[in-house]
Order: sequence, then structure tokens, then C-alpha cells
Amino acid sequence: MALRILVIDAQGGGIGKQLITLIKQEIPSAYVMAVGTNSTATTSMLKAGADEAATGENPVVVACRSADIIVGSLGIVIADSMLGEITPKMAVSVAQSSAKRILIPFNQCHNVIVGSDKTGTASLVQAAVEEIKKECK
Repeated sequence: MALRILVIDAQGGGIGKQLITLIKQEIPSAYVMAVGTNSTATTSMLKAGADEAATGENPVVVACRSADIIVGSLGIVIADSMLGEITPKMAVSVAQSSAKRILIPFNQCHNVIVGSDKTGTASLVQAAVEEIKKECK
């Protein structure tokens, strides 16, 4: 059975798009589910090659139940982050999921992760995918 990877993103879906593109290149057997907090993010991730995609709070809740790995920015576990797009119910669903969470540290929306400003986005996305690859072995 293929590893089920859930990518959650908000705003424009740029990080999710980068993640999905790299996951599909480096782990072709992975089944990638994408959930955007808005339709723009979802569309971006679907175009990047997600196997299935949905938009909104309830899809996050439902997808967290069946995912083996959840990946996204650190904001997906912080209620009201990403300009309020991450609802408390979404954050709790991610945090309480039995899936392995791979969180990318970004300084955004009043959340500051000390030291993360020294690493570029591409490097952080690559590091997240390397961690996913470890889980595949």
C-alpha cells in the first residue's frame, strides 16, 4: 500500500505546490492528498500533481484521519495562523492525528521561530522531503 501523504497549505498554496512537486519527483509511489484552506491553494497543489485535493476545514479533519504523514508549515498546528485561515478545529485535527507530522518552520503571521531566517524556503522544503523519504524506508 502506498504511503498516504497529506499536504496542507493556505494563502496561495506556494509551499504546498513546491512540496508536492518534489514529493512526486522523489517518491513516485507516494499517494499525495492536498487540502487547501482556500480554493487558490487547493488549485495550486492539484496542478503540482496531487492525487486528490479538497478545500476547507472539514477536509482537513477527515484527511488527518487517514494520512500516514502530514506535511506543511508550522502554522498548520497553530490556531488562527496564516492570517486566520487555520481554524482551531484544523489545528487540533493535525495535532491529534496519529500521522507523523513534518512541519516546516517559517516566520509568519506573528509566529517567530528563532533561527529559521537563516535557511531559505527551497532548503526547508528539500529537508521536509528528505524526512518523508526516511519514513518511506
